[in-house]
Amino acid sequence: MAHRVFVAGASGAIGTALVPLLIAAGYTVFGSTRRVERAKKLEDAGATPVVVDVFDALALRNALLHIAPQTVIHQLTDLPPGLDPARMAQAVTANARIRDEGTRNLVAAAVSAGSSRMIAQSIAWAYRPGATPYDESCPLDIDAQGTRGTSVRGVAALEQHVLEARSLTGTVLRYGQIYGPGTGADSAAGSSPLHVEAAAYAALLALQRGKAGVYNIAEDAAEVSSAKAKRELAWSPDWRSVQH
Repeated sequence: MAHRVFVAGASGAIGTALVPLLIAAGYTVFGSTRRVERAKKLEDAGATPVVVDVFDALALRNALLHIAPQTVIHQLTDLPPGLDPARMAQAVTANARIRDEGTRNLVAAAVSAGSSRMIAQSIAWAYRPGATPYDESCPLDIDAQGTRGTSVRGVAALEQHVLEARSLTGTVLRYGQIYGPGTGADSAAGSSPLHVEAAAYAALLALQRGKAGVYNIAEDAAEVSSAKAKRELAWSPDWRSVQH
């Protein structure tokens, strides 16, 4: 039987790029969305849609028990269309909730379903200020104030849930600032930019190579070093789907 993968947040920007890669690599993909109207998009991409809200712990657990995925890939975010500046402050709080409560529910459901792997999206701009480039051993800025503090503490909770989960091999991908199709940003920006297709490729490689731990995923000359991902995952920031 083909390896079953449950992609949480499959209709988001990275999920949209990732699902076709997984299917092309021979995985059986189940993709979650909380919006019924997005199910057809997932079907058209070759995935089995699962309409479920990560905050409904019982429904999520039942869905994963039915699917019994070997691997769960966490690409959930709660961002406004086009990264609308007027709504970003609210999005910071919503994202922090997904990263903490949502991840906790997803991990519990994966454990109940007998999954063995979890790969989760984190962020690469959460490091405590210091000498750059930051590598994965550098501390996160958990004492930051304001919206930054909210984001970083949400990220720290997500990473703890994934890396310390009972019976799961956890991989955390600290993505840089995403740009490209579906992201609301057409070109590279920020301290550690990353194309959405290269981000998706990193998740595929993490699955194929079975590596646990934390990986920075960003373009060359970023504020963070992605040397570990290049070395252990054979990842490249230049990868685009047109190459395959």
